[in-house]
Amino acid sequence: MQKSYAPANDRYNTMLYRRCGKSGLHLPAVSLGLWHNFGFLDDFENARSTIQEAFDLGITHFDLANNYGPPAGSAEENFGRILKMDLKSHRDEMIVSTKAGYYMWEGPYGEWGSRKYLVSSCDQSLKRMGLEYVDIFYSHRPDPDTPFEETMGALDQIVRQGKALYAGISNYSPEQTKKAVKILNDLGTPCLIHQPKYSMFERTPEKGLLHVLKTGGIGCIVFSPLAQGLLTNRYLKGIPEDSRAAKPSALFLNKEDITPEVLNKVAKLNELARTRKQSLAQMAIAWLLKDEAITSVLIGASSPKQLADNVGAIQNIRFSKSELQEIEIILNQKT
Repeated sequence: MQKSYAPANDRYNTMLYRRCGKSGLHLPAVSLGLWHNFGFLDDFENARSTIQEAFDLGITHFDLANNYGPPAGSAEENFGRILKMDLKSHRDEMIVSTKAGYYMWEGPYGEWGSRKYLVSSCDQSLKRMGLEYVDIFYSHRPDPDTPFEETMGALDQIVRQGKALYAGISNYSPEQTKKAVKILNDLGTPCLIHQPKYSMFERTPEKGLLHVLKTGGIGCIVFSPLAQGLLTNRYLKGIPEDSRAAKPSALFLNKEDITPEVLNKVAKLNELARTRKQSLAQMAIAWLLKDEAITSVLIGASSPKQLADNVGAIQNIRFSKSELQEIEIILNQKT
């Protein structure tokens, strides 16, 4: 059993904070996502230590979703327990976000973007975490069968009811983002932030989305910045037996994705990172933060040490022109 927790006195001295779009809110350059490693099937004390380490490092933003676990909902419950045990008196120093959009419960109201689902899900999330409000509530994905007016109206309702301070969207295309943003602006609850998947290996946001966010004054927090572990030292010598990609049930990273061509790129990127005195993961995070339009990079962590190592990326987020050119050459090479 851990002893009582007291946050580090110097926790705000080294973290970089960035304004979220044109809003008054600042987020840490590195935020902690509870997608993996924080559910009931994971070690609770390790999760607790990781969240404590995050706060000690100046990470004030903790990102969840209704279905994070496993099982679904358990990451929010564990986070709520840790909040109550260690951080209750520091709630006003924290940004807590959650989302709804993917499958959560049985029946016709348990996923997508209806007002019924979003409002009910927000209520459930608040109950699981023991909170009166979250700071950001997201529509986790666009619903092709529900009018945007209904989905955005639900976000507006949640904010006006005081269940969330800000509204956000995730996984929306550039055109969908434009439409959602206009509706929210007309309702008087502007879109604070967008959460897309973005990394050296996933460049889709560069095809219009980043421009939409910049011109609209909307923040951007990216998830999967390490390409599900590919942009780390994890796969430098192939596929470890205990890795996600080695598991037959892997949902997001499969053996088929880790080709000799990909491994060759990873090895060359790692060599470049070494010349910058960074790990590959640190360079991958820094590469995203080089653009000031990126408010924050959302990382996962399996341990306090891994978290601290990745946060070290903020010590060097500058790239020379030749370094950026070399990265593009590596990423575009064909074997």
